[in-house]
Amino acid sequence: MSTMTMNDSKFAGYATVLLRIGLGVGFLSAVADRLGLWGAFGQPNVEWGNFSRFLEYTHTLNWYLPASMIPTLGVMATSAELLFGVLLLVGWHTRGAALLSGLLLLTFGVSMTLALGAKAPLNFAVFTGVGGALLLATCETFPFSVDDLLSRRSIHRFAV
Repeated sequence: MSTMTMNDSKFAGYATVLLRIGLGVGFLSAVADRLGLWGAFGQPNVEWGNFSRFLEYTHTLNWYLPASMIPTLGVMATSAELLFGVLLLVGWHTRGAALLSGLLLLTFGVSMTLALGAKAPLNFAVFTGVGGALLLATCETFPFSVDDLLSRRSIHRFAV
């Protein structure tokens, strides 16, 4: 029986596209929620509904930090998720964005575990996101991405 490795399969390229889209949209959806773009708190599928509720959650996860640091931390987390979400969706600096996304998600997962228990990050598949992001960071090519477009231009430029 033969086995097919990911490197030998076109499936691997398409899998990276789906993983990029899933992670990127996941980050951007979380940002949209905390900015109230998905609706107000209490509506179906709205976790926070506004930034102040998100900051309360941030404080819950980071109970060991002074309250004065929470707004800065919330803005930093939101900015990182916005940046990584966009970079992953368009596929620009994909390996770096994926690695940093994995580290950010790992930080979230550990914070959730320490503050809320092991079930909380499992409910939101945070560690699955960590694994997916780190796996994406190990890929060599990213079809349908800015990285791929720039790579093709570089190859074409050197071939001429």
